[in-house]
Amino acid sequence: MRRVHLQDLGLCDYRAAWNYQEKIFQRTIREKVARRRAKNPAAIQTKDHLLWVEHPHVYTLGKRGCTSHLLANGDKLDEMNAAFYKTNRGGDITYHGPGQLVAYPILDLEHFFTDIHKYLRHLEGIIIQILADYGLQGMRSRGETGVWLDVGTPFVRKICAMGVRASRWVTMHGLAFNVNSDLGYFDWIIPCGIKGKAVTSLQRELKREVPMSEVKEKFKKYFESAFEAVLIPDQASL
Repeated sequence: MRRVHLQDLGLCDYRAAWNYQEKIFQRTIREKVARRRAKNPAAIQTKDHLLWVEHPHVYTLGKRGCTSHLLANGDKLDEMNAAFYKTNRGGDITYHGPGQLVAYPILDLEHFFTDIHKYLRHLEGIIIQILADYGLQGMRSRGETGVWLDVGTPFVRKICAMGVRASRWVTMHGLAFNVNSDLGYFDWIIPCGIKGKAVTSLQRELKREVPMSEVKEKFKKYFESAFEAVLIPDQASL
């Protein structure tokens, strides 16, 4: 089984975590290039990583997103103590904040499968399985990434957003699962650029706070199953 190095960054500034992702991402790509040129390719092995993090309040916009989907001006962002970044991931605008589990897999997909759509479905599947453990039916919505509840009804709502980047089959960015999130921050964006659909959290659906450690254990279990890998705890070095 593949070994994936798991690092829990705790509460970490978005820019710092992004820079750290980029460092690992670019190093992995350089190693892949070097391996193809080496006389002894087996001597150069790329590693796979999974980062967990919670961010202070921040809005992030994907590279094809629309700035008009941010409804707060600079003064309002200051009032909410929230930052804003344009990023190089896919997807549109979303919110990150305390109580939300953000997962950034930095994987060399040539170790698993070279199919981005399959990769996204695997990530969605992890969250769907976690929700099932809590008696909730997570669903995919046709043409829209992420995980939803009550798809096809007037009560459809999103509980997990996704946006990734990939180059040379190496991934970065990932997913944001609303566990105990302050959903009021979503009022100041058009989440993922999709109008008329609500956002929810595990806490709202269950009407109780859910221990983040409990959710992480479930994530670990289903990630290992989906990717046929073993997660090895590692120390972060931002």
